[in-house]
Amino acid sequence: MNFILLVLSLQNSKQDLRSPSIYSVIDTVPQLDFYINATATGRYRRSRPSLEVLRKATDVHANFTPQPVRFGWITGVMIRCMLNIWGVITFLRLSWITSQAGILLTWLIILMSVLVTSITALSVSAISTNGKVYSGGAYFMISRTLGPEVGGPIGVVYSFANAIGCALHTVGFSETVRDLLIEYNAVIVDPVNDVRIVGVATVTMLLLISLAGMEWEAKTQILFFAILMVSFVNYFVGTLIPATPEKQSVGFFGYNSEIFVTNLMPNWRGPEANFFQMFAIFFPSAIGILSGANISGDLKDPEIAIPKGTLMAIFWTTLSYLGISATIGACVVRDASGSMNDSISGNVSCEGMGCNLGWDFSQCEMNQTCKYGLANNFQVLTTVSGFGPLITAGIFSATLSSALAFIVSAPKVFQCLCRDNIYPYIGFFGKGYGKNQEPFRAYVLTYFIAVAFILIGDLNSIAPLISNFFLCSYSLINVSCFHASITNSPGWRPSFKYYSHWVALFGVVISVVLMFLLNWWAALIAFGLIFFLLGYVIYKKPAVNWGSSVQAGTYNMALSYSVSLSGVEDHVKNFRPQCLVLTGPPNVRPALVDFVSSFTKNISLMICGDILMDNDKSVVPQHNIEALVKWLNRRKVRSFYTPFAGASLREGTRSLLQAIGLGKLKPNILIMGFKTSWQECSPHSLEDYISTINDTFDSNYGVCLLRMMDGLDISEDTEGEGQIPLRSGPLTRNHVASDDTTKEQIHTVFQNNQGKKTIDVYWVSDDGGLTLLVPYLLTRRKRWRQCKVRVFIVGDQQSMEEQRKEMVSLLQKFRLDVHDVIVMTDTERRPHTKNMMRFEETLEPFRLRDGLMEEVTVQELRKDFPWKVTAKELEALRPKSEKKVKLNEIIRRHSKDAALVLVSLPVPQTDCPNILYMAWLDTLTSGLHCPALLIRGNQQNVLTFYCQ
Repeated sequence: MNFILLVLSLQNSKQDLRSPSIYSVIDTVPQLDFYINATATGRYRRSRPSLEVLRKATDVHANFTPQPVRFGWITGVMIRCMLNIWGVITFLRLSWITSQAGILLTWLIILMSVLVTSITALSVSAISTNGKVYSGGAYFMISRTLGPEVGGPIGVVYSFANAIGCALHTVGFSETVRDLLIEYNAVIVDPVNDVRIVGVATVTMLLLISLAGMEWEAKTQILFFAILMVSFVNYFVGTLIPATPEKQSVGFFGYNSEIFVTNLMPNWRGPEANFFQMFAIFFPSAIGILSGANISGDLKDPEIAIPKGTLMAIFWTTLSYLGISATIGACVVRDASGSMNDSISGNVSCEGMGCNLGWDFSQCEMNQTCKYGLANNFQVLTTVSGFGPLITAGIFSATLSSALAFIVSAPKVFQCLCRDNIYPYIGFFGKGYGKNQEPFRAYVLTYFIAVAFILIGDLNSIAPLISNFFLCSYSLINVSCFHASITNSPGWRPSFKYYSHWVALFGVVISVVLMFLLNWWAALIAFGLIFFLLGYVIYKKPAVNWGSSVQAGTYNMALSYSVSLSGVEDHVKNFRPQCLVLTGPPNVRPALVDFVSSFTKNISLMICGDILMDNDKSVVPQHNIEALVKWLNRRKVRSFYTPFAGASLREGTRSLLQAIGLGKLKPNILIMGFKTSWQECSPHSLEDYISTINDTFDSNYGVCLLRMMDGLDISEDTEGEGQIPLRSGPLTRNHVASDDTTKEQIHTVFQNNQGKKTIDVYWVSDDGGLTLLVPYLLTRRKRWRQCKVRVFIVGDQQSMEEQRKEMVSLLQKFRLDVHDVIVMTDTERRPHTKNMMRFEETLEPFRLRDGLMEEVTVQELRKDFPWKVTAKELEALRPKSEKKVKLNEIIRRHSKDAALVLVSLPVPQTDCPNILYMAWLDTLTSGLHCPALLIRGNQQNVLTFYCQ
């Protein structure tokens, strides 16, 4: 048999049965069905088995493999639902409800209950036929339709409701046993404690049956169903048998039009007797419609069995309820004494219904001491039936079958919830045992919950509680169907067509309304529990994706709002810095990601662009993209990640700027890292970088360059740790992002609390206000809130104070909280000689020595070295170079302790060589120990002090 197991495992792994590797493993198996002989040398010699022999071995294994039990729609759904619907209320409370509410209102109560359950059944049928349904029943369907946020809470509530349902029907059984004990004078302790004792013993017996497995449970249910059928036949036959004097004394007179007319109208008795109280007590008799769906994992074909079996069960049980309430109301009076001495002989004056039937029950009616009749005796069906013990057997079958169904359903649902790992510390109860993966641990938990409610010992107190929990479950099932329908998701294709999303919505409304009409405080408890569990799931965000209708609805909303937003003209008051950030793989430049996220999170759009400058433009593997998105999510960065293939940085960026975005949701600012390697890189790479800046300005985008003292790229620091998705070769992406990228998070300075440092803005040129808007957005964040913004502007010594006041007034009109405005009056002065010499030394390797050369020679050198700076160009642009060096001196003097420095970015000019332009950018931000941002808007106004 070991060999057979081996062959099957290889076949299931899609390995060729003729593969030589099979035979290398076969040698390790001691028992074989073919010949293996040991040679004198101790080696094995075998004859290879044929393919036919191996396949026969596989077939033999399949015959010996234990298969789980699977049920059809009759035994698995219809009978199970009918048994769960026919419960304690049917035999012990329906007659009493008829006496209180009258036949007409009782029928209304029945039809209202059936309306709620029928609408829910239609929704369940639609959901269950929209794909394969596994174990978990209502929880599985709701969670896979509405997602874990709603599915998790309803899984807990529905499991709990099923456990209470087990207690309800067990108490009903215990009351019947208690009444029998009283009848035979065999009271154990007292009437209340007897119910508790019998109930605990009964639920313990039901637990043992459940632990025996689904096969035994199913056989027990069939036996209960047969007994119930006999019991119902016995009752209806009993209504046709003429009443004996003994039965007449307890209120049964057979079919009588006068009794029927009298019992049509209500006769409320007791301080809390009203229509909704009766509805609350009756409704648990209709809650068994999900019994079949709860064991969906044990059905042969859930998509067919659940709709067919559930609807048939509702139909037949509804007929039985209407028939019992009508017949019992036509045969039995509300009050009877049970005394044979109350019969009337001759002309005796009396009042009441019994007088016309030959009995005087007026005395006990006046004293309210009648012990029999519809209003006083819960065992009326036993009196009416042809053979009373059969009704008792029916009560036992109905209550025990319902209790058994609930004690099986609750663990099945809870096991599915535990296995989904939505809530912590409950995974212990998700373990399954045996071929059917029975949740034995969850059975024990359900047992203790049921025992706790059995100890209440009062059926009328438990029924309203369970009504609220099940109504809550039904409302969420209908919400699932309604929401899945209105989202118009292509994945919503139920094969069951007889449903309507408007009907499902009506089911939601009526379920919620009934919850508060029945018991408002229980409804508040149920909703409070659901909202608490819902909030927990939303906060924790479990890593599951079931393709829920919530996702489809979110897509619909996003699409609708995006389209509607496209028809609205831009307005300066609604300007948002929507950023395209050239990060490459985001986890390679975490500081750049963190900085941009600091002022865009929950405010505006952020897209991490990754230009793949490979020769063959190969596509990034999907798992690589998913790993990087997970990294962003774990870092709590709200950003999209978009890889894009391009021959160069310029080409890829230009394509991204033109193509990326949706309607108004498209970037208006390009953010890059400062090119720290500008002195070592190739001339082509430098030209590509500066041309990208030029193209961005030409596309009417703003530009930001972030420079860090230690650089942005951390790939060299972590390359050996397997955390960063690397590019093999100079520019190609071949490596897969490691799972460590979702676990290891490198800390950056932008994740620290910035304290009471300053954010210094050197506003050298007006760019529309973007340079001032970014610091304001930063100070709205918790980490930057204590920072003070200082604005440095260019001015002259004579009108310095006036310029300062004008700037302060302007900033106040813009409603920007600026701590101080400083006027720089020395920007036109020449910089220190040593700083200027340092700048010229930086350019020395890139200068073209053309001072004493002839023009022809100079032109030839320019062709060979077009990137070098001539003496003429350097001298022509010397004033601008001096301004950059002087501004750097001012920045280093004032902002050495700043948290962030923002400097106006110079616009590249056609007459300025690329290497000189990069030297300017380097000079502006050199010598700083804090992050520096070179920023420039596109001259579009982003600030306004007007109201319209």
